[in-house]
Amino acid sequence: MAQPIFSSWGRNIIDNRTGGEGEDASYRLPTTYDGERPLAAFMGWDGIIVFDRNVDVPAMAAEYMKRVQTQYVCGKCTPGKKGTRVLMDALAAIVAGTADAAVLDTIADLAALLQNCKCTLCPSSTVPVLDAVTHFRDDFLAYLNGSRKPAAGFTFIDKYTAPCQDKCPAHIDIPAYIEGIKNYRFGESLSAIRDNMPLPSVCGRVCPHPCETACRRKNVDEPVSIMVLKRSASDHEWQHGHLPPMRPAARRDKTVAIVGAGPAGLAAAYYLALEGYPCTIYEALPEGFGGGMIAVGIPPYRMPRHILQRDIDIIQSMGVEIRYNTRVGKDISLAELKQQYDAVFLAPGAHRSKPMGVEGEDKGYTGFLPGGIDFLRDAYLGRPTGMGKKVVVVGGGNTAIDCVRVALREGAEVSTLVYRRSRKEMPADVWEVDGADEEGVQFEFQVLPTKILTDDKNRVTGVECVRMALGEPDASGRRRPEPVAGSEFVIECDTVIPAIGQDPDLSFIPPDCGIDVTKWNTVVTKYVPYKDAAGKDLKDGMGNMQSRTLITDLEGVFAGGDAEIGPLTVVACIGSGHRAAKVIRRWLEEGRAYLTDDEYMEDILNYLGVYDKGEEVPWLDSAPREHQAEVHGRERASLKNYCEVELGFRESQAVREAERCLRCYRVAMVAV
Repeated sequence: MAQPIFSSWGRNIIDNRTGGEGEDASYRLPTTYDGERPLAAFMGWDGIIVFDRNVDVPAMAAEYMKRVQTQYVCGKCTPGKKGTRVLMDALAAIVAGTADAAVLDTIADLAALLQNCKCTLCPSSTVPVLDAVTHFRDDFLAYLNGSRKPAAGFTFIDKYTAPCQDKCPAHIDIPAYIEGIKNYRFGESLSAIRDNMPLPSVCGRVCPHPCETACRRKNVDEPVSIMVLKRSASDHEWQHGHLPPMRPAARRDKTVAIVGAGPAGLAAAYYLALEGYPCTIYEALPEGFGGGMIAVGIPPYRMPRHILQRDIDIIQSMGVEIRYNTRVGKDISLAELKQQYDAVFLAPGAHRSKPMGVEGEDKGYTGFLPGGIDFLRDAYLGRPTGMGKKVVVVGGGNTAIDCVRVALREGAEVSTLVYRRSRKEMPADVWEVDGADEEGVQFEFQVLPTKILTDDKNRVTGVECVRMALGEPDASGRRRPEPVAGSEFVIECDTVIPAIGQDPDLSFIPPDCGIDVTKWNTVVTKYVPYKDAAGKDLKDGMGNMQSRTLITDLEGVFAGGDAEIGPLTVVACIGSGHRAAKVIRRWLEEGRAYLTDDEYMEDILNYLGVYDKGEEVPWLDSAPREHQAEVHGRERASLKNYCEVELGFRESQAVREAERCLRCYRVAMVAV
C-alpha cells in the first residue's frame, strides 16, 4: 500500500494534500524509477498519481502534452492533429504566464473535441491534463497571475505503448503493423514487426499470443487475431518473392559469441549484426536444425521447417555465422569463447527433461523414454524414438500435447495424455488441446502416475495411477490436486513419455569461472529490484518485479532466455535476446552495460499494466473475428503426416481482420 499526495487514477480521487492521516491506495508502481531515484509522479491515460508534493503539476501537464503532440500524434485525423496542438499551446501559454484565466475553461472543450479522433492516443492523453486542470486549478491560476514559476529538480521521462504492445514480451508495435495490413502495405507491416521480432514466420504460427488477452477489442466483442496477422505480413513477403529490405551497418571490429541458435540467441545475433557486429553462434544440433527448441520441440505441422529455415537464412544474411554440431563445453570451452570474442551471450535453451518422480523411472526399463523433448528431437531428426504402439504421455503443457500428437503420426495405435489436474487448468494452449482431441488423442484428467509396471524382461506393460481430487488453491492460484484413497487403476501401455517440464543444461559453465548458477539451474544475472512503500519486493507474474540487465558476474558475459529465467515461450526468449543485444552493444561501445530510460519505462508499465478489462469501450458495430483455414479430421494425424494444419488468412481476410483494430495507443510520463 502507498499513500499518494494525490491520485485520480482509475477515476478514483484520493486527495491527501491537506495533511492528516491521509488515504492509502494500492498501485502497481515501484517507489523508485531505477532502484535508486524516487518515482515522484506518474501521468498517463487514466489520470495522475503524485507521490511528491514538490512536483509541479501544471509544468508536468504542459510537458506531457508537448511530447504527445510533437512526438506521437500521427496527424492522420484533424481533431488529433489540430486539437492537440491547440491544447499544447494553451498549456505552454499558461506556464509562461501569457494566457488569461479564461483559457482554463477551454481545456474541457478541447478534451471533448479530441474524443472524435481516429484512434485512442489523443483522447486518452487529455485525461491526465483535464484532471490536472480540474484538481490543481489554484496552481494553474498561480501561473496565470505571475506568482509561480516552473520548479526545477525533476526530470520527465515518457513512453509510448498500447495494451497489446505492453503485453507482448517482445514489445512489438502491434497497432503499427496491423495498420500496415489494413492499408495493404504488407512490407511496411513486416518492417514494423522486425523492429522487435526477427522470427515473424515463427511467431505468426506458434506464439501463445498473450497480446490478445490485452486487446481492447475484446471489451467490444472478440480480440483481434494479432498472431495470424503477423503471419500474414510475413507470408506475403515470401509468397510474392520479395527480398527483405534490411541491410547491416558497416562491419565493426568487435565480435560476439553466442551459445545456442534458439530464439534468444538468434534474436541477439540479428540485432547485433544489424549494427555491424560480427556474431558467431555455436549450436549443438546438426545443420538444418537452427532454431533450437523451435526446430526440435515444435512439430512441423505447427511450424514447417522450410519456413523456419527462411527466417534463419535472413538472419544469417545479415552476417551471422552458425557453427552447427558444436557443443560448448565439449568442442570448445567457455574460456576459449571469452578469449576469442569481445562479448559472450549464453542462450543454450532448456533441452533437458525434468524427472517425473515415480517409482521405476530410473530403472532403465524398455519403453520408458528419457523425456518429451528427447522424444520430439529424435522424431524430427529421423532417429529411432523407442516408441511402441500404446503410448502414455505424462504432463499438461504444450510439449506434452506435441508428444501425444506426434506419437499418432509416428504410428501409435493409442496415444493417451495423463494430467493430474483438470482440462481447464492445463497450461497448454487451448487450441492445441482441441487439436489433439480432434486427432484422436485420449485424455485422463485428474490422474497421477505412481508406478511403472513391467514384465519379466523389464519391458513397460503399463503405468499404475491414482485419481486426484482438486483441493484448496496452492501458491500458483490453482487448486491443489490430492490423491483419492482407493482409486488406484492401471493404464496398459508399452511406452511412457514424461513431459512435465524442461531445464537448461548449464554443464558447460565451469563452477569456478565466476558465473553463479541458481538451484533452479539458471544463470544468475544482475537486476534492479523494485520495492513497495513498505520496503517489500514487488511481485510480478514470474516472482519479484525486476528490470533485468542480463549481465552476469563474469565481465563481458551475458545470459538470457531459458538459461536466465527458466523455460519461456518463443516470444519471451526473443524479447530477452533483443534486450541482450542492446545491453551488449552499450558494453562494447561504452565499456559499461546498463538499461536505458525506455527499458526502465517498459518494465514499469508492464508491471502497472496498460489494459483494463473493466474499461467501457465506446459503442461500436460488432465485427466478427476472422478465422484462418485449417485441415480438419483425424486423417491429418495419419502416419508421418507432418503437413501444416493451420493455413493462415487469405489477404482479403487479413485486411478485414486488421480493420477491427482500435489502435489503442497510450502515452505515459513519470517525474523523477
